[in-house]
Amino acid sequence: MKRIVGGSEMKALDGCTITGMGVPSCVLMERAALAVVDAMEGHFAEMSQKQRILCVCGGGNNGGDGVAIARILHLHGYNAEIYMLGNPDHRTKETRRQLKIAENYQVPLVNNLAAGEYTTIVDAIFGVGLDRSIEGKYREVIQALNEVSAWKVAVDLPSGVCSNTGRELGIAFRADLTVTFAFRKTGLCFYPGKNFAGKIVVADVGIYENPDLPTRKAALEKKDLQKLPLRAANGNKGTFGKVLVVAGSKGMCGAAYLCAEGTFAAGAGMVKILTDEENRIPLQTLLPEAMFADDAGGNEAWVNAMHWCDIVVIGPGLGQSEKSARKTEFYLAHAQRMGKPVIMDADGLNLLSKHPEWKKYLQHSQVICTPHLGETSRLSENFMTSKNSGLFSEAADRALSIPEIQQNLIWTASNFARENGVVCVLKDAVTVVADPKRDFCWINQSGNPGMATAGSGDVLSGILAGVLCAFRSDPENTVDLAKQAAFGVFLHGLAGDKAVEEKGTYGMKAGDIARAAAKVLKDRETMQEL
Repeated sequence: MKRIVGGSEMKALDGCTITGMGVPSCVLMERAALAVVDAMEGHFAEMSQKQRILCVCGGGNNGGDGVAIARILHLHGYNAEIYMLGNPDHRTKETRRQLKIAENYQVPLVNNLAAGEYTTIVDAIFGVGLDRSIEGKYREVIQALNEVSAWKVAVDLPSGVCSNTGRELGIAFRADLTVTFAFRKTGLCFYPGKNFAGKIVVADVGIYENPDLPTRKAALEKKDLQKLPLRAANGNKGTFGKVLVVAGSKGMCGAAYLCAEGTFAAGAGMVKILTDEENRIPLQTLLPEAMFADDAGGNEAWVNAMHWCDIVVIGPGLGQSEKSARKTEFYLAHAQRMGKPVIMDADGLNLLSKHPEWKKYLQHSQVICTPHLGETSRLSENFMTSKNSGLFSEAADRALSIPEIQQNLIWTASNFARENGVVCVLKDAVTVVADPKRDFCWINQSGNPGMATAGSGDVLSGILAGVLCAFRSDPENTVDLAKQAAFGVFLHGLAGDKAVEEKGTYGMKAGDIARAAAKVLKDRETMQEL
């Protein structure tokens, strides 16, 4: 697990290191500069041409980092120069100090920007504290830097990227490499900030965790897969979890199949699909390992299936008919009564958005909702009351728009989770998993654009069910439901990354993701054997 921080959190951690631990600011600045130079020299080692480097610096401490980078590169024998922006009277104490040191070492300071003359540009204009749109001279300079063909490096964060959301603040520097300090910034996790950053390196500069500043955002890493419970050697198919997939209306068996396939791929022992009789033959042909339950049996069949399972998935290809609505309400109510986890997806969520009275089934339950942006918008009208927070203009009496949600993914997911007592898996290019019980969310960093394909969400709901089965089969499990969901989302993304190696982003299909999930878990088992 790696911590993710916004601008204010990073400033607080920085302050604790300086004032609480006694590490001078100039020491941290020197370590930051050395980390950037180290990353740059790793790139230069592969280049045959002689480098001419321009460090473009602002008046804040980010600019001081840039001045120190220029000085170190100069002392390493590179042709490095400094270009300063802003009012000299507004420069910080540390930036003034760095400029004096650079002067002592005779590092050239240029007054006219001729960006096209350089092979490398270092952006040290703005740091994590920027929260306004870039205008005037700063905008002109960043635009000029973006237009040249030089290799580009950003210090901590590309100037113009919001450290908290990843939004472009008017204009942003387009980096090939971003060296960020101590922790990955939230703005580097979301688009478009992620695109502006290029390759991201997180450098240790001497700023560490502080128990007085709790972690509120984090991302899973590949090594975290080792924490998924192993299958007990003396287990059986019942031991490893029984999943009921309530899915697939007449003629819509594909979503049910993909969900069940994902469930098996993630390790569930048994899967039963409750669907229309018309889907029996195609489903038993496509996936003979899954059991079939004809929902025409009515209430008795539904009750039997509910008592049989450990986990329920509701929604893939279910449709929004009156019967689908009755079925969805039945399983929500019975799962709440019996204390069984539910994963709500696709049409299950669309039906939920139309029935605000079902909110009573969510409270004090184990429910994971997996809406994409459109579903979140529909749900927000009846299932979110705190829309007039200042982030959204006059949104209290209407549904949130997709652009509003996309610009505030963490806030939206966290508030939906807290208000409804559910784990919210808000799906986008970067998926957020919000915990309803505490101020914490997971920001998923696995996956790729090829996963934006029909059925990918159905596979995710199945993988989530399989991961929940794995944790439920572990007698020593203490992992909360939100983290289990984060594991499922992370595994789904890793499966997409595995599938893209063979299929590419254009040719990948949802079924490829499900099959690749099994390969990811096989790789993980092999690593544990080593």
